[in-house]
Amino acid sequence: MKTYKVGYLIGSMATESINRKLANAMFKLAPEALQFEEISYRDLPIYSYDYDPDYPEVGRKFKKDIESCDAILIVTPEYNRSVPGGLKNAFDWASRPWGTNSFAGIPSAVVGASIGAIGTAVCQQHLRSILGFLDSPQMNSPEAYIHFKDGMINDAGEIANESTAKFLGNYLKSFHEHIEHMLSKVPADS
Repeated sequence: MKTYKVGYLIGSMATESINRKLANAMFKLAPEALQFEEISYRDLPIYSYDYDPDYPEVGRKFKKDIESCDAILIVTPEYNRSVPGGLKNAFDWASRPWGTNSFAGIPSAVVGASIGAIGTAVCQQHLRSILGFLDSPQMNSPEAYIHFKDGMINDAGEIANESTAKFLGNYLKSFHEHIEHMLSKVPADS
């Protein structure tokens, strides 16, 4: 069985991010063919085209980390009904200088948790627009807007609710199928 390197971005930089906890719990439910590796964007300064003529090493490394993946998973909260600023900044770095978009052709998916009842639905819609512009083939269904509640993740770092665990396991199975499908149509090196 072919394995796929899935880079993941956590939308929150908070130490106790519920989305980081969600990601780590989800990975325990993932098909063995998916190997997850976090891509950090913590050290990126705020993007400006002033950087383009002499792109800094931190930006080049971030772009290289994205490009080295077979797929990208974004696990994010929703801030003010949109994308967290640091995450949006990371997309700006990955897509510049103009003509060097690191997301092009890389399959992606978005999932997120929030203490609010609608999860991260509005943020995910904004992300779909961004990823569409960046030419990243997205898994549009199933969608995963997780209402995070106390006790959702147990002390062992696993999803405690059986139906939520089943849903997230199926979500990752669908993501695996999406990756296989997209990479069979568009070679990763193109």
